[in-house]
Amino acid sequence: MEKLSRHQILSLPNGLTIIRILAIPIILILVFYSEPVYPVITALFFLCVAVTDTLDGYLARRRGMVTTLGKFLDPLADKLLIVAALIALIPARGIPAWMVIVIVGREISVTGLRGIAASQGIVISASRLGKYKTVFEVASITLLILGRRYFSVDFYWVGMGLLWFAMAFAVISGVDYFKKFLKEIVI
Repeated sequence: MEKLSRHQILSLPNGLTIIRILAIPIILILVFYSEPVYPVITALFFLCVAVTDTLDGYLARRRGMVTTLGKFLDPLADKLLIVAALIALIPARGIPAWMVIVIVGREISVTGLRGIAASQGIVISASRLGKYKTVFEVASITLLILGRRYFSVDFYWVGMGLLWFAMAFAVISGVDYFKKFLKEIVI
């Protein structure tokens, strides 16, 4: 078993991942404040935190700082951030719980599949469809956090439209992961 050095744990990419996890309670608290400025602050904060996912992966690969800890924490942080925000938006903005259940169910299923595959020495890497799903999730959550009219735009309905796309990509990419899993296990 690989022993992690202090440098690996405290690397910038891992630090950004940990910040993403630590930001979740702050987002959960802020999303329930109703004063007009809080949705704007919360949406911008969520978006900045979500963008660290792209930044930490880029830095880890570019600087040769990919670690076992990072491989574990990065997808966990992403899923925790998205799932926590979506669950909070059910009571905070009235988004349909069934949509959140579909998306969360996909996340749990794909994580389980990847874990089973990894235990067999098989790597099922992230697909382009999964990346699109994430982009739509982040965009929809950001707009749903805003939830009200700013600059004559009703961000709630735009966010709901994007959430439909996120859910569609979640289902399609989930099916794609299952196909890849079955292909790898059977062959």
